[in-house]
Amino acid sequence: MKLEVERDPLAEAVAWTARALPARPTAPVLAGMRLQAGSELILSTFDYEVSAQATIPVAADEPGTVLVSGRLLAEIVRSLPAKPVDLSTDGTRTTLRCGSATFTLMLLPVEEYPTLPDMPQTTGKVGADAFASAIGQVAIAAGRDDTLPALTGIRMEINGDMLTLIATDRYRLAVRELRWNPVGTGLDTAVLIPARVLSDTARALTNGAEVSVALATADSGAADGIIGFEGAGRRTTTRLLSGEYPRIQQLLPSEFSAVAELPTAPFADAVKRVALVAERNSPIRLTFTASEVLLEAGTGDEAQASEAMGTSYDGEDMQIAFNPQYLLDGVGAIDSDIARISFTTPTRPAVITGKGEPQPDYRYVLMPIRSAG
Repeated sequence: MKLEVERDPLAEAVAWTARALPARPTAPVLAGMRLQAGSELILSTFDYEVSAQATIPVAADEPGTVLVSGRLLAEIVRSLPAKPVDLSTDGTRTTLRCGSATFTLMLLPVEEYPTLPDMPQTTGKVGADAFASAIGQVAIAAGRDDTLPALTGIRMEINGDMLTLIATDRYRLAVRELRWNPVGTGLDTAVLIPARVLSDTARALTNGAEVSVALATADSGAADGIIGFEGAGRRTTTRLLSGEYPRIQQLLPSEFSAVAELPTAPFADAVKRVALVAERNSPIRLTFTASEVLLEAGTGDEAQASEAMGTSYDGEDMQIAFNPQYLLDGVGAIDSDIARISFTTPTRPAVITGKGEPQPDYRYVLMPIRSAG
């Protein structure tokens, strides 16, 4: 293999593809990145769960396929100067030259590398920026506990031209609805996608205008459920998660006894300041009255803090306590300069939305800490 490629497109493609490299590969070849050079340069990684592939234009003097250490290649390319990069293979080595810098990498046995899964047929398309924003809003509520694998995923419900994204870790719940363009009509299904993979993918695909979503479920005849995303010369696939997902309808309050509206940024700043004295897992207490909310943290012999700010509040006086970081996550995720918090009782979930229509497209449901106050 012998080719020349510009540094910036190569660096972007290598960084994208390296995302799927396993932290602890079960076989040495899985730590590799495969480079296939012909009329294009195709870079691939795969760990039997997640695959990533990037394609960039290149004119190869000598076509070929090699397998090199993915993480080492990523570190090298990231550090290169903004000059053309020459790649050439000789026997068991690949040499990379850029300006006055030269690196020699040992080759891994490419014949032992697994075959990447085929991309399923396209199910629909969605705007790249809107998709990335929506995933970011719900991913904050996904679980981190691998002993509850279903909760580490984002549930994607497809109903015609509507996508509903859902994540919960049992302490909070995020729901985001957005329109998309399905290929067919009448599609009604739900799948569970690893949140980390989906978050990384959505952020990295904003270089293009649209993201193509390709889905194959066991119900449709596929051996294993798999979903793929593609855009701007990049694609990734991941196996779907299995397991029972909570019935979120039971967690969404349908009626409220009180509603508060606060300026989003000043409220978030106040929460951050008061939470400075809160010990780990200690709550921040919010006391709402007609025109003011009092934020407090710390009790007894502990450090204490309090701050009052004006609010628009409709309801009986109420004190409610939350995990401060969970509260900040929800306030930071809304796309509005006014945060609306709707309550039922101090021991029932509160719902954070932006100010707008009665049925907003994003809802963040937060469980209070009952033992406080």
